[in-house]
Amino acid sequence: MNQENKKGSSVAAGTEHPLSILASEAHQAFSELGFEIATGPELESDWYNFYVLNFPKDHPALDMQDTFWIKGDKEKVLRTHTTTVTARAFEKAGKEGRLPAAFISVGKVFRNEATDITHEMQFFQIDGAMVGENISIADLKGVLTHFYKKMLGEDVEVEFRPSFFPFTEPSLEVFAKFKGKWLEMMGSGEIHPNVLRNVGLDPKKYQGFAFGGGLDRIAMIKWGIPDVRLFYQGDLRLNQF
Repeated sequence: MNQENKKGSSVAAGTEHPLSILASEAHQAFSELGFEIATGPELESDWYNFYVLNFPKDHPALDMQDTFWIKGDKEKVLRTHTTTVTARAFEKAGKEGRLPAAFISVGKVFRNEATDITHEMQFFQIDGAMVGENISIADLKGVLTHFYKKMLGEDVEVEFRPSFFPFTEPSLEVFAKFKGKWLEMMGSGEIHPNVLRNVGLDPKKYQGFAFGGGLDRIAMIKWGIPDVRLFYQGDLRLNQF
């Protein structure tokens, strides 16, 4: 579609990037359930990136091959997940007495790893959590089933399988059946009591769930994009998908 400029000549109208489209759809899906949108810094402290989330100091994720550490500042990293954003949001909500609460964040994260068709050093992650009294795994399942039906269609099947993450207990991997195939989508689970303590909340009073996974992965599945690296090369032909 062309649009006329002030001199009367026509210029090609731009189109939204697939990740921008999907981020807007995700925000809408969670806003319908009462989630607030949270934002946070990409340059993060090791406290919020790891230790507030119950990562032990010898966890493999702290190694140089997984994390971009900042030269000259041993306590700063490029965030490896947007769980840092929801951790900050709940710490602030607790101090302000605004619980129960639910937050969703979509943002760029960074991993120091080799790139291929399914891995990139930068990608977008969607992360969310809900904290209050008597929040259970049943609530988590209801929220994520709603989300994937919005993203991939009403006929999508969602399955939860046991797993392990330092910041949740119990932990679950989320799989979605799309076009006849089961695909791993994100990690999730009941928030670990240590994480609640680290953000200043009493785990005897409050419970909650958390989830997080790659937005790029959902876009690749939804639109049949064959290579994750296409999202970051500035090639306008990406929109053909």
